[in-house]
Parts: sequence; C-alpha cells; structure tokens
Amino acid sequence: MRILLWHGYLLGGTGSNVYTRSLAREWSRAGHEVVLFCQERHPERYDIGTATLLRPEIGTTLPVFVLDRYEGLEARLLHELSRDELERYVELNAEALRGGFPADLVFANHVLPGAAVAAAVADAVGAPYAVKAHGSELEYSLRGRPELEEWGRKSLAGAAAIFVGSEHIRHVLEEVVGPQQRVLEVPPGVDVEAFSPKPREQALALLLEEARRDPPNPGGADERLPDPGGAERFEAFFSRPGATVVYVGKLLENKGVHLLLEALKGLDAKAVVVGFGDFRPELEKMAGPNVLFSGALEHRHLVNLLPLADVAVTPSIFPEAFGMVAAEAAAAGVPPLVARHSGLAEIAAGLEREYPQDQRELTGFKNGDAGDLRSKLVALLSLPPAQREILGQAARRAAVANWSWKTVAERLLQPFTI
Repeated sequence: MRILLWHGYLLGGTGSNVYTRSLAREWSRAGHEVVLFCQERHPERYDIGTATLLRPEIGTTLPVFVLDRYEGLEARLLHELSRDELERYVELNAEALRGGFPADLVFANHVLPGAAVAAAVADAVGAPYAVKAHGSELEYSLRGRPELEEWGRKSLAGAAAIFVGSEHIRHVLEEVVGPQQRVLEVPPGVDVEAFSPKPREQALALLLEEARRDPPNPGGADERLPDPGGAERFEAFFSRPGATVVYVGKLLENKGVHLLLEALKGLDAKAVVVGFGDFRPELEKMAGPNVLFSGALEHRHLVNLLPLADVAVTPSIFPEAFGMVAAEAAAAGVPPLVARHSGLAEIAAGLEREYPQDQRELTGFKNGDAGDLRSKLVALLSLPPAQREILGQAARRAAVANWSWKTVAERLLQPFTI
C-alpha cells in the first residue's frame, strides 16, 4: 500500500509524536510505501524506517492543543484561531497531501485539524481516509465549543475508520462529537525491542554514553533538549544509594508531578523527573535534594534510564487517552504505578492480568490522592528485590502481549487489507 500519514506536529517529545514516527517505521518495515507529512525540522534524529518525510508549507501559524515552542512557527491554541485561519491551515495541508497521490490510504492524526485535512483530500480525490483520535484535541480544544465539535463531527462523517486508543477515548469521542460509526479500538504501541530489561551496569554505561552525545544546550535554553551536563549529573545521581523512581512526561500541572513530589517526601528514595513544560519552576521549588530534573530526553536515553528505575510513576490528574510512558516502563521490566482513571486505568488492567493476585492493587492509585500514591510507593519499594523483579517480568509480559508497535501497526491496516 501507499499510505499518506498526516501529523501536523513534530516527531519527538509527546505521545502522538512518538505514535506517528512509530507507525511510519513499522509500516515501511512491513513493505508499505509511506509518505509522512509533519512539521519536524530534524528528521535525522528519529527512526522512521524508509518513510519519506515532507513538511507542508503552512506559513507561520501552527494550531496546537497545549502551547509549546516550535522552531520557525508561532504556536497558537486551536480554539483561539478564527475559522478562516483554521480553514487556511487545513487547505495548505490538504494541498500538500493531494500532491502525494496516487495513494491507497490517508491516515490522519487528531479529530481536528487532522480529520478536516483528510476529508478535504478525500473530497478532491476520492481516497479512503482513517482518523486517529488522540484525546488531546477532544479534551483541550473541542469539548464545550459547539462550532469545533460540529466541524469535527462533519470531518469524521466520511472516514472509513476512526481509531481510538482506549475505551475511555471511545466515550470521550462520543461525548464531544456524538455517536460515530466505524470506531475501532486499537491501543498505542511500545517498541518492545528497544524498551527491554537490561543489567544495571550496562544500562548506566549506555545512558552515560548517550548523555555525552547530547547537543550543546547552554543554560538549558532549549527546553526540548536535555539539560546540560547530563552525563555527570546522572553519574552522580546513580552513585547515591536508595531506590529510584522515574517520571517521564510533560511538566504541566495536569500531569500530577506535584503529587509525586509530595508523596516522595520523607521516603528513602530518589527520583528522576524527565520532561519540559511551564510548570517546571514550581516543581523545582517543591522538590527535595534527591530529585533530579533532566530536561527533555529522547528514546535513546529512556531505553537505558528506565531499566535503572525501581518504579515508574504516571500521576496524571487529567484524563489520558492511554499511558504510553507507563507501557514503555513495563516493556523495560519496571513496575509502573499509574493514576487509576481514563486510559491509564486500562494500562493498570493489562498489568493486573499478569500480576500475582495479591499484588494487583500495586498497579494503580486513586486519582489526585498523594497519600494513596505514597502508600503504594512504600509497598512497592518495600518488596524484596527478587519480588519486585517478578513484578517487572510480569509487566514486561503485559507489554509484549498488548502493546507492541508491530501488532498495533498491523491492526490499524486490517480494515483496508482484508
């Protein structure tokens, strides 16, 4: 198949970005001809297989759901742009995709603007299109805004398939844009080859090697790059005794990192907080001396950092479509501990199917409850190392069985290859 894969953003740093580059890699590995449309200016940093990357010319305005910085572009909240501005953006992207025909399938991320882009292409050339609803656009931009909800509903009407990553997002989609036909649930995936258990000494050596390769970032001026001096800071951090807890994700208030910092107070544990975002200054004020902020890290770091952790925590207080970072930790053989709600609860359920019955409650904690998070952390960190390793092995089995990218990529194409 020739697949035109549309994603209006970058290829690193967030779940939908990782999702897109992973599909490009797996579909091209499977022999499909993939053309990836996105705004990534440094594709050499990522493995997209044999996919061709094209960057549509969209001017300077980029509609986003959460404000970030984008090289060469002005990020503006989608719901604050005028309809004329949004339609101009949609048409510029649709024009780029029409230039990629003939093709067998257009696969677009996000209900808006992705489905609107795909629908504009289909109207012109008659190609089938599929849409992946990630949740961020539904919760941050469409919900409660009738004009955008209606536009999303109309844009989805002609889709051959609408994919959701969890039962939670299926419900959110229906709440926001109304009942839809042809909705298929396929969870996001994990690179279970890259994320795998490693001996501590090997993982630390590889992490330090990757950190030494980091590009210069004087004063941490570029929030999308690792903080400077990463190798030295990691080496010092892991030379200290104590169990290690890891958080990976955006540093926004709704990600709940403050709950983790509160839960860690007084515990004999240290923590690595990975990510960037405007809540970082507040989090740094809250953090104790045993917390290391690394800045943004890529998969080349994380595949070696996660095996050094004893527990990986995903404490989001806002609904999540899935919980990719928790699934990646599981693949690395690290017991994840997630807030038990939305798509994260489905991660917990997948883990529970593999955990010993008397330890299944250690997969999740009550949303927004730092006390419950603390008690679960204490329980996990108090386990003998051999018992925690058994949980890590069970987590790995869950990741391989449920969330490998190869399986996910195949399932997404099944409606179009039967």
